Amino acid sequence: MKKKIEKVLIANRGVPAVRIIHTCKDLGIPTTAVYSSPDRLAAHVLMADSAVHIGEAPPIQSYLNQEKIIEAAKKSGSNAIHPGWGFLAENPDFAQLVNDSGLIWIGPTPEVIRAMGDKVQAKKLALKANVPTIPGLSDVKDVAQIRKWMKEERVKFPIMIKAASGGGGKGMVKVEQDSELEQAFQKTGSEAIKSFGDGQLLVEKYIEKGRHIEVQVVADTHGNVIHLYERECTLQRRNQKIIEEAPSPSLNEDIRNEICFTANRLMREIGYTSAGTVEFLFDSATNKYFFLEVNTRLQVEHGVTELITGLDIVSIMIDIAQGKKLNFSKESIRPNRWALEVRLNAEDPKNFSPSFGTISRLRLETGPGVRVAQSVYEGASVPPYYDSLMMLIMSSGLTRDQAIQTMDRTLSRNIRVEGVKTLAPLLLSIIRHKGFRSGDFSTRFIEEHMDELISTFTDRNSEDEVLKIAQYVAEISALGTQKWM
Repeated sequence: MKKKIEKVLIANRGVPAVRIIHTCKDLGIPTTAVYSSPDRLAAHVLMADSAVHIGEAPPIQSYLNQEKIIEAAKKSGSNAIHPGWGFLAENPDFAQLVNDSGLIWIGPTPEVIRAMGDKVQAKKLALKANVPTIPGLSDVKDVAQIRKWMKEERVKFPIMIKAASGGGGKGMVKVEQDSELEQAFQKTGSEAIKSFGDGQLLVEKYIEKGRHIEVQVVADTHGNVIHLYERECTLQRRNQKIIEEAPSPSLNEDIRNEICFTANRLMREIGYTSAGTVEFLFDSATNKYFFLEVNTRLQVEHGVTELITGLDIVSIMIDIAQGKKLNFSKESIRPNRWALEVRLNAEDPKNFSPSFGTISRLRLETGPGVRVAQSVYEGASVPPYYDSLMMLIMSSGLTRDQAIQTMDRTLSRNIRVEGVKTLAPLLLSIIRHKGFRSGDFSTRFIEEHMDELISTFTDRNSEDEVLKIAQYVAEISALGTQKWM
């Protein structure tokens, strides 16, 4: 049944909200932003056609307050909600509430979100669809159960203990030896309850030197399921991605076709609709891949797929939500470029601690082959309450080397941020590293090379301090000694 979207409320903030607003503007669809008190002057608020205040800084009072968001949609005349990524994007209860409120949910069905949000259930469905999974144990109650499983299945350390409802790199702990088991089990269980409200745990064999591959899939309500090829998301810190690219330098053509076909089959089997990804862990030593999870939302790194295919995935999601058929075929998708994305977070590049404050200077020159999705501007505040992502910087070229060189130019010469620290020095060090250039890396790349990467940073702090001192001397010379001195 076709439904017309008249106005879209974005139940999010920052980069995802800005990204969705851009597509809605292209489609001529008005938008509503929601905002917390510290976000009243945020970029997404200024860009939207209307904006509604939904609460104070803590997310539970604002961006996670389901009733206030529904109320904001009705108040603003919005008849559809797009959740972006993070916050309520993979919350089946919220998706159901949107539908029950007579609004259009731009995403997969609540039933699919619920099934895929439970890692134990998702793994069962993957096995049923004949998708290879990592050797593991579901619904773990105690450490003795883990030890028994390892003995019976001849599994050796390291292993990974995970929250069944986890996601976004949270609720997972790597265990290197038996003496760490008890503490890791307690830590994961505590974080699972705190972050997801569900203490159910599972354990899996940890794949050494694994590579993270995800396949982008779109599916309409008419039975059409099409994959848009894969992305490599191996470069991570604290189990969270910071660099992504498409296509993957890890796969040959045979493995690429097999893994994409497998993802398509799984999504068809579970009755998926809208845009989503199937994530795999690829063992380059054996050329085997294992199912990890299904992300039932728009991915942060969807932009690199858009760059190599020429499609707008947000626009596709909106069309599917209105009951439209996919207006392209699998045969028409012919990736002909290489694309790279880095996540510019407001963090100290040496230890990943959050950096917040006011952006006193922001200079960004894109140049050819560069796409930027940003949620900040010069003079904007970076609040301490939310995700530290400030912008996504993407580059593209006919080859991987060209895409890397374009990104190098952008990070080294065309961007300058002052007032907060960013990951820019680390990102530049990574893309210049011989291991990254050659495609020889795994999910442990950053932790294994961190000291080496930091040693290449160009420290601007000394230059900034000299400028501050010079300004101080100039003021004293012009105005004389001040009373406060």
